[in-house]
Amino acid sequence: MKYFRILSAGVLSLLFVPAFASCKNKTPQQDPQTRPPVETEKPNTNYKPAFEGQTRIAGVQTTTPYEITILTRELSAPWAVTSLPDGRLVITEKAGTMRIATTTGELSNAITGFPEVDDREQGGLLDVAPAPDFETSRMLYFTFAEKTPKGSLTAVGKGRLSTDETQIEHFQVIYRAIPYYDNSMHFGSRILFDDNGNLFVSTGERSDMETRPKAQLLDNGYGKVIHITPSGQPVSGNPFMSTAGALPEIYSYGHRNAQGLAIHPVTRELWMSEMGPRGGDELNLIKPGKNYGWATITYGIEYSGEKIGEGITQKEGMEQPVYYWDPVLSPSGMTFYSFNLIPEWQNNLFIGGLSSKHIARIVLSNNRVVGEERLLENENQRFRDIGEGKDGALYAVTDEGRLYRISKK
Repeated sequence: MKYFRILSAGVLSLLFVPAFASCKNKTPQQDPQTRPPVETEKPNTNYKPAFEGQTRIAGVQTTTPYEITILTRELSAPWAVTSLPDGRLVITEKAGTMRIATTTGELSNAITGFPEVDDREQGGLLDVAPAPDFETSRMLYFTFAEKTPKGSLTAVGKGRLSTDETQIEHFQVIYRAIPYYDNSMHFGSRILFDDNGNLFVSTGERSDMETRPKAQLLDNGYGKVIHITPSGQPVSGNPFMSTAGALPEIYSYGHRNAQGLAIHPVTRELWMSEMGPRGGDELNLIKPGKNYGWATITYGIEYSGEKIGEGITQKEGMEQPVYYWDPVLSPSGMTFYSFNLIPEWQNNLFIGGLSSKHIARIVLSNNRVVGEERLLENENQRFRDIGEGKDGALYAVTDEGRLYRISKK
């Protein structure tokens, strides 16, 4: 049972979760098969999973008391939240500004200095990643929907946060996921640094029937995971560097619209959340050179109800998702929890849900999903991104402009 209390100041909300009686002496991560699946709605299709546990896994419930705090409601269409080395939070806003927030909710003025972005629909200023040497360089890396007379595309840029923290100085575009296309859909696009100081970037296939097939082709940047250096060059050893006609920056392909990327804190493997159509949202373990199937295989259907392509879910040479949702989660940003302040959460994955309006907690074991929990589902918010703080808390932003702190009580 959950208890919800709103403080009289109207600024903070606290959610207290008491111990779950039947889980005494064991945590859900040790034995997650304790509750029915969290999804109870009818699926959109009658497709069968490729293996047991690929969808609608057993539910789990957190036993450690934790609290939810709304730090601010004053953000303007935030898209990403991540931690700076000093523990403060850097937050992008779709229209082309950035904010810095303290973990107590103090919010900076809008930080400017970005090129013009296409902020229609799914575009705008999107993800942000501090450089590994940010404490000395003050460099930040961004993804954004670049706006030009030729159309738009997913671009990667970098710039220096000014000493007074009012501007991004000397902004430079280092990579463009070609070609340009005139719509405002499916840009991806998360960005993160790997352990060698290089960048992973996810891109979308731009949604339209005209662009969708490009996710299966290696001559373009649509529907890909890109692996580049901090200067925007292909990383040496990328899987398609010797493939004729292929872009050498491509790391994996066959993706639809991936808005979540995270590296497992122990195995250091790359994981990705990917939006499907009507049904078929995916959690994928990303391996170099692999084809993840869109739009040849999928566990979803068209929004019209028609099948996609041949209506198949498996094909030789194409990877299966580790997990899929039907109906959809609408997964956006995600993070692993590496602390042990809430012990049962350690190494769990947390994914922001948009149309589903909750945060999905995913318990993994041997690269399989063994438990799922829904958090903050009573908040009625579209959770756009979630990141891990330096203080062992989780921080989430919503399309409606809220910044949440999720921490041990």
